[in-house]
Amino acid sequence: MIRLLSVVGARPNFMKIAPVIEALRNEALKNEPLKNFPDIEHCLVHSGQHYDELLSGNFFSDLGLPKPDVNLEVGSGSHAAQTAEIMKRIEPVLLDYRPDMILVVGDVNSTIAAALTAVKLGIEVAHIEAGLRSFDMTMPEEVNRKLTDAISRLLFVSEQSGVENLGREGIPKERVFLVGNVMIDCLLRHRELARRSTILDKLGMRGNGTVCRPYGVLTLHRPSNVDHPKTLQDILAAVNSLAAELPVFFPIHPRTRKNIESFGLLRYFASEDSVKGTGIVPLEPLGYLDFLCLNDGARIVLTDSGGVQEETTVLGVPCLTLRKNTERPATVEQGTNQVVGTNPDRILAAAQLILRSSTRPPRRPPLWDGKAASRIVTIVREHLNRHRQG
Repeated sequence: MIRLLSVVGARPNFMKIAPVIEALRNEALKNEPLKNFPDIEHCLVHSGQHYDELLSGNFFSDLGLPKPDVNLEVGSGSHAAQTAEIMKRIEPVLLDYRPDMILVVGDVNSTIAAALTAVKLGIEVAHIEAGLRSFDMTMPEEVNRKLTDAISRLLFVSEQSGVENLGREGIPKERVFLVGNVMIDCLLRHRELARRSTILDKLGMRGNGTVCRPYGVLTLHRPSNVDHPKTLQDILAAVNSLAAELPVFFPIHPRTRKNIESFGLLRYFASEDSVKGTGIVPLEPLGYLDFLCLNDGARIVLTDSGGVQEETTVLGVPCLTLRKNTERPATVEQGTNQVVGTNPDRILAAAQLILRSSTRPPRRPPLWDGKAASRIVTIVREHLNRHRQG
């Protein structure tokens, strides 16, 4: 019996681990015995890093994820406090469950905290979405990525740039696997179901089953954008100018909403009676299916989220990344993404050019085919089986 333990903590983690759990479930349901592969027992740990029900709870139901076996209920805090608390709370879980390997995803504090704790206990780590680099060490996520990759035994990479980055950092080739993108696995599995969401009807954007008028979507959550009054104001001012041409729907992260209110920037929002007109339309955080439906029908998406850059690439929706860099260059090279920074003039110029141009058919980077999770499960099985035999 192989024992695996997966750790999730923040919104993007849920979409990334769901296909892996499904792949494990599918293997267990096969009629024929798994030749040379022992059965796998799996434990799902939720750190509680994102504890708001709208950012966490309904994601489990939307994605068909089982209820976590363990919830560490860490909650918010500074990076140091949150990372330390996760390490303290997950250590007894690892000692009790004694997994053969833990699976960590992405680049949040839960990722590095769980990986570091496991390695110090002599437990191997597999990092899903390894090798991505923004080359900006002021980003907490960049620190988490690099440190997690340095201590992981298996590194599962979503795009070719990750393979090259890990090679430059001296990671042995036999530990690196280009498997595709589990986030896209999740999108492809749920796209048709998401299209049945009623979110567009509620927003007055759908008639007779189709999108009846163009609209945009905005997401903001990175501290570099939302914790500085001038930067946040510049972004909202640019999007507000764009929103004179079409409504821009803005599902607001709680931290972002709090800052908008404290910085006195609520004036950039459309009034309630203009929801069907134009302006920036604030929304509560959305569940995965509603958010996927909203993005799928959009004319343009503006974001600082790495996952949204990937999703819009596959959806074929033009995306403007409101950052100076991206750790996902495949979305620019092969997708619909442009990195425009936070200068309001540049944001508005790029957005208006998109609105006046025809959309391009979507192109997918190699292996973004919905089968990344199955590849991961096969490699993990083979690795652990060899380890036991060796």
